[in-house]
Amino acid sequence: MIGVRVVQKISSTRTFAKVAPHVVPALDRAVHRLTRGKVLLSAQMLPGVILTSTGARSGLPRRTPLACMPESDGHGWILVGSNFGRTGHPAWTANLLAHPAAEINWKGADIPVTARLLTGEERGAVWKELLAFWPPYATYQARVEREIRLFRISRG
Repeated sequence: MIGVRVVQKISSTRTFAKVAPHVVPALDRAVHRLTRGKVLLSAQMLPGVILTSTGARSGLPRRTPLACMPESDGHGWILVGSNFGRTGHPAWTANLLAHPAAEINWKGADIPVTARLLTGEERGAVWKELLAFWPPYATYQARVEREIRLFRISRG
């Protein structure tokens, strides 16, 4: 699709990486709230969830709209700590490392989940799937020295 390719090209730019973290989550939260959890604006291009995790330092609930890759078995999702190709890991990844029990809102349903950081060969295999799913992740990784964190989240 031409529209998808255009969005992929735009989302790979450094300008997008600077602007998107301030605009996309705010729009997603507003649309999600207005539609009572049924719509995420960014999910029009990529599937998305609202992750509710426990703050690593604060212990308070933190709600973060995120793109995700649903797993083919229908029982889990992959979350990508790309931070739009910015240098630091996104805060939600530290939250999941400290407190793996979380909740997602997926298509209007609240689902308790457990997160697990992917490493080694398992991460490598999922990374290949992600690049086929959304090629701009390669640009994000090339832009940063850190390894982008990948989490598998599963029900329960």
